[in-house]
Amino acid sequence: MSTSDLLAASPAIPKDGGGPVFAEPWQARVFAMTLAAHEAGLFTWSEWAETLGAELATDPAGTAGYYDHWLAAFERLLGAKDIASEDTLKGLRAAWDSAAKATPTGEPIVLARR
Repeated sequence: MSTSDLLAASPAIPKDGGGPVFAEPWQARVFAMTLAAHEAGLFTWSEWAETLGAELATDPAGTAGYYDHWLAAFERLLGAKDIASEDTLKGLRAAWDSAAKATPTGEPIVLARR
């Protein structure tokens, strides 16, 4: 399935002129990581759509951002497939939060290698 086909199969993605729209760089990154994981055969697009749909269903009022749900679904699928443990994801979130807090406004956030 091509990227265009995947976008067409995901009608809830915020789009502008047919392509996805991202309000923040992290949204584009998690989008790209999801496509790369799918292309690497880590999960099918049907599995992804089901996981994202279940995540979106947890917020029927739409109080969280779309890509917040996208990230949660990606993390859930990584855990379900034993690709990354909850402890690993928790550690990465903590490292990211720490790096973000230590980064001056306008500078790129760099997550140090462990």
